[in-house]
Amino acid sequence: MLKEFQEFISRGNVMDLAVGVIIGAAFGRIVDSLVSDIIMPIIGAIFGGLDFNNYFLPLSSAVNATSLAEAKRQGAVFAYGSFITVALNFIILAFIIFLMVKAVNDLRRRLEREKPAALAAAPPADVALLTEIRDLLARK
Repeated sequence: MLKEFQEFISRGNVMDLAVGVIIGAAFGRIVDSLVSDIIMPIIGAIFGGLDFNNYFLPLSSAVNATSLAEAKRQGAVFAYGSFITVALNFIILAFIIFLMVKAVNDLRRRLEREKPAALAAAPPADVALLTEIRDLLARK
């Protein structure tokens, strides 16, 4: 069983997936910081100093706090501001991934278009010889 596990781990696809997950997690943290530390404060400044993370509706009459962290300690809250922030994170991350996939697909298409042109530029020797014979016979 240990040998089978080693074979599974040593496969290229598993290692590529592991690297992708690690890089994806780090990239997610970068996007989270971008949204919470740069974009949301700018949006908050535009709308009069609003902090979306502290937007919530108390679901209990015991909740009278003004910040989300304090309100969660007092009772149940509907934290729609946090949801807006997380949704914005997702939209930005999805858009960046879309741009990356689009760039890779464009590169693949460009390489596929150039590949047949390169093959057509230099036909194989036997095809070139047959073409030459055909042209000579057509002249006679």
